[in-house]
Amino acid sequence: AYKELLHVLRDPSTRFVFVIPIFQLILFGYAINLEVVDVPVGITDLDESIESRELRTAMDNTDTLHLTKRYTSLGKLEDGLVRGDIRAGLYVPVGFARTLHRGENAEVLLIVDGSYSTEANATLSTAELVAARSAQPVRLHPRELANFADRPRVDLRGRFIFNPELRTANFFVPGLVGIIMQLITVLLTAFSIVREKELGTFEQLLVTPVGAWSLILGKLAPYFVISMVQTCLVLLAMVYVFGVPIVGSVAALLLLSMLFVITSLSLGVIISTVATTQTEAMQFALLTLLPSILLSGFIFPLQSIPDLIQPLTYVIPARYFIDILRGVIVRGAPIHALWMQALALGVYTVVLLFIGTARFRKRVD
Repeated sequence: AYKELLHVLRDPSTRFVFVIPIFQLILFGYAINLEVVDVPVGITDLDESIESRELRTAMDNTDTLHLTKRYTSLGKLEDGLVRGDIRAGLYVPVGFARTLHRGENAEVLLIVDGSYSTEANATLSTAELVAARSAQPVRLHPRELANFADRPRVDLRGRFIFNPELRTANFFVPGLVGIIMQLITVLLTAFSIVREKELGTFEQLLVTPVGAWSLILGKLAPYFVISMVQTCLVLLAMVYVFGVPIVGSVAALLLLSMLFVITSLSLGVIISTVATTQTEAMQFALLTLLPSILLSGFIFPLQSIPDLIQPLTYVIPARYFIDILRGVIVRGAPIHALWMQALALGVYTVVLLFIGTARFRKRVD
């Protein structure tokens, strides 16, 4: 036991086990928040009256809703929902204030993105509560109302789109595809190179007249094909086992999946340059898994994460791929609507490949 204790304390690869649990507890303890807050809401206000502005202000003053963008028409509001820029859209028609001043109930429309089922109900219920109270400032003399029941009200009509039944599978399963594919692809690459180090066959590759880039790309090529086959199998299981249909373009989904697979394989290359054994490679791969689950929007809405931790979510590649999966599978978003996520994955891939190749070349030297 004394010998084993000395081994643990002297081995740099095992000393980090004392630090990582505390670090993860503090980080994710602050990051995890089950409350639905700051749901991005778009607004199309064709009335532009005092009453409509009061309605917008009342919604923006809640902790749940956050009005972020203005749209000039209902069609553009729906496009914003398809692109994923907003999670709900409020449409105020012309004549909203005039209807209230006639003593009649005025209708407004709230379109809610049902693909985020965990926050869709909270969004609608909060908006309905605000609408029920928002008619109180209407400028009518109290004597003009027979009783409180005669007070004109805002009649908010809610409509769920993309996932109108609010099926939990439609929200979780596409995200689960991204998490599973990241874990598999990272392990495939990391294990491949580390295994050759352990078997002693890695040195034979180093004496061949092949550059570092050629060697890395050669190692990645077969695992890229294997990962894409696995991606297709997982997507088929998603459709035929869990009943989650692919609303958008399958070709666009596979094309963007290729980009994410290359990103994850590149991350595996970096892990292989750090780890010396397959056990270490497994530990480092699992170390990347928990942040991908908790900081990618897979379970918790990203806007509920504290501002101090928000920057960390932008370095999680699964964040962008999960946005792509839910965009294409659930919302039917076209590929041009997801160009920002695709660009982020492309930059991530280039950076990881350069870092992995540089570290690999340094190890070779």
